[in-house]
Amino acid sequence: MLALAGGTLPGCGGGGGGVDDGTFFPDPLPPGVPVDGPAWRGFGGDAQHAANSRIATQDLNRIVWSTPLDQQPQYQPDGSLLAHYGSPVVTSHNTVVLPVKTSAGGSFRVEARYGSNGALLWRVDSDYRLPPHRWVPSYNLALTTADRLYAPASGGRLLAKDDADAATSATRFVAFYGGATYSADAANYDATVFINTPLTVDAAGNVYFGFVVTGSNAAALQSGFARVAPDGSGRWVSATAASGDPSITKPAMNSAPALSLDGTVLYVAVNNAGERGALLALDSTTLARRSRVTLLDPGSGSAARVSDDSTASPTVGPDGDVYFGVLEAAFGTHNGRGWLLHFDAALTTTFTPGGFGWDDTASVVPAALVGGYTGSSNYLLMVKYNNYAGIGTGTGANRLAVLDPRAGQTDAISGLPIMREVITILGPTFESGTSGPVKEWCINTAAVDPYTRSVLVNSEDGVLYRWSLATNTLSQRIRLSNGLGESYTPTAIGADGAVYAVSNALVCAVGR
Repeated sequence: MLALAGGTLPGCGGGGGGVDDGTFFPDPLPPGVPVDGPAWRGFGGDAQHAANSRIATQDLNRIVWSTPLDQQPQYQPDGSLLAHYGSPVVTSHNTVVLPVKTSAGGSFRVEARYGSNGALLWRVDSDYRLPPHRWVPSYNLALTTADRLYAPASGGRLLAKDDADAATSATRFVAFYGGATYSADAANYDATVFINTPLTVDAAGNVYFGFVVTGSNAAALQSGFARVAPDGSGRWVSATAASGDPSITKPAMNSAPALSLDGTVLYVAVNNAGERGALLALDSTTLARRSRVTLLDPGSGSAARVSDDSTASPTVGPDGDVYFGVLEAAFGTHNGRGWLLHFDAALTTTFTPGGFGWDDTASVVPAALVGGYTGSSNYLLMVKYNNYAGIGTGTGANRLAVLDPRAGQTDAISGLPIMREVITILGPTFESGTSGPVKEWCINTAAVDPYTRSVLVNSEDGVLYRWSLATNTLSQRIRLSNGLGESYTPTAIGADGAVYAVSNALVCAVGR
């Protein structure tokens, strides 16, 4: 969120049985039903963050089950909830694995539930500790193609479970700098080394992430990026060395690494204490720098802001182009919308930007899904398109948009060229007591369903919507909560086509 709206009301409720952890089940609880289908492996669904479902999503008829992602949410005095929550991941057998915050201070556990009914399959506590932050950063999981689960742990380590579908499979900890090194000074590593990005896995089972270091240690770790192979061996590079820039000090908070289509290039965002930064292309095996580009505000030409309150992550398009969202250099000069920057795969060519980038990871839309599209691009980009009331010239006309990355128009705010808006849709719910501004859209990555030609999106009005790209209408909707101002949240798709959406610190499984 950027312009905050109030309200601290229960989410995903309404009838049925429950357990003492706040989980809502249908009443009575049906047996678990085995399902084989496509997995949702991490933030944005895959290593390119395209967020495309590989199964038709179920109709938004009912909340099948729900459970807390945060058992002690910390509301602001105005009732808003400034906490980013991690994406559910779903195995190919429809086990839904959830990152759960269990205390106000940031204790965590991992829960696996049957996708069909939400019944608990297994849970394991994590000793992960949050890095220094303003808004509560996200705690994200990742699944390999073999359904091995990785979760962040303390000291920059990973918690690994070889079979996410099996309650009895062993769990272990992996340190990218060596288990013996960690054990020799565990308390110090726990207190000074923190994973600060989502995890991303490649087709071979390697896992990538960023980490920050706040104190000295025997391994001479500095804030940077790590790669852990399936055999547990690791390597790392500091953000300063990777960027070749002594002013760059760390990975951008919450920004998930992305991989090129062939898996050979790792794209990562870096910044400094002043939140100015760059996008890097690293060799995915050695972590050596291939190229870098300084992230600039298209309006002023000066360094854009890479905010640590954002979850914007690189998206890699089907042609290999790279997209990344930033805030404008001087806040408010673009109505707090930022920009969606667009680069070629080598990061050597900069193309026309999109008109919104703040806290958003673009989803890829096959062009054939959009009714009436006659342009030449074979894919388009779906983004949140808020225009915050009271910031710059913002009117509160908060929209969703599908953009054409290869066509342009004039930006009504700046007068500069931006990506052409193919279709947009206005939020349907007015702010309380007004007839102008509407509730903000509440997504940081939205699931695209090519089979129903639609996108699944949350709003701060507490409703999950299906946006039909064929008709440019909100064709289905279901209420998850009474609504509140909150940090942006992901939508994800289960192996059976159920839709997973987060509202007011709960995740809701929505379907038939």
